[in-house]
Amino acid sequence: MGIIGIHHVSAITANAQKNYDFYTKILGMRLVKKTVNQDDTSMYHLFYADEVGNPGTDLTFFEIKGAGHTYLGNHSISFTSLRVPNDSALTYWLERFEQNHVEHDGIIQQMNRKVLPFRDPEGQRLLLVSDEKNQGIKPGIPWDKSPVPQEKAITGLGPVRFTVPKLAPTKRILTEVLGFRHTGAYHAVDGAEAEVQAFEVGKGGTGGEVHVEVRENAPKERPGRGSVHHVAFRVKDREELKAWRDHIRKERLPNSGLVDRFYFESLYFREPNGILIELATDGPGFSTDEEVERLGEVIALPPFLEDQRNEIEANLDPIDTTNESL
Repeated sequence: MGIIGIHHVSAITANAQKNYDFYTKILGMRLVKKTVNQDDTSMYHLFYADEVGNPGTDLTFFEIKGAGHTYLGNHSISFTSLRVPNDSALTYWLERFEQNHVEHDGIIQQMNRKVLPFRDPEGQRLLLVSDEKNQGIKPGIPWDKSPVPQEKAITGLGPVRFTVPKLAPTKRILTEVLGFRHTGAYHAVDGAEAEVQAFEVGKGGTGGEVHVEVRENAPKERPGRGSVHHVAFRVKDREELKAWRDHIRKERLPNSGLVDRFYFESLYFREPNGILIELATDGPGFSTDEEVERLGEVIALPPFLEDQRNEIEANLDPIDTTNESL
């Protein structure tokens, strides 16, 4: 029983159409599943990933129309990283961001690798991270129909950063409960000079890291558009997920129990600093109900929601996914 790496990160958008335009046409990711939040079918749930939505490559968004501004603070997932093949790819992206008026910083060094911080149009805090020195978890495979050349394209999720008021409770969950290993520390460069502790799991590297930033006196984050809802970590299959459920129960951590998401199975719990963590199986995957060539083109619903299709679709604004500009 062991966590393989990062599975997906789920965030909040206030506008699905603009979100789609940015993540597919600017970042060049593929929309591999256009579905709904299974807990609130009035909102879209969009999955952007590599060519087929391999585990570890999915950045997902819930559309909450009218979602307000995010007030930054602790008890939050404060940065999401996206992997690119090498250092030269970062130079390509720096130029692409400038050409497309994407808010960004300069290329910097972080944990012995180069990264490029940037924000999406809603203020989502993101980093491109170079895989030039990665010897850990393998990246995904970019979609060959992306507007970004495959040798420069985003290949999956990199380290996620937690911001918390106290390190010890989160560190205990990561290391003693989930099996992460402490690998080092660095100073954040986004204004507060806070120390960030790095942890890795599985084969490690850019696809298996969580970074924990401690800001004792920061207010609690008020989430909104541009904030992250939760992070999911990979487990092999349902049998391992059941073992994790029993393990989490023994730790007396309140949890959801097993939840069938159709494309994978999940278990949710919060660590003591309030970060929502999901454990999710690698399969069965997004091609379960759609051909690989047609992923993301129509609204996909799991079988247990199919009888509600007419009502669900009536409550959703269409998303124009034509790709003449790609």
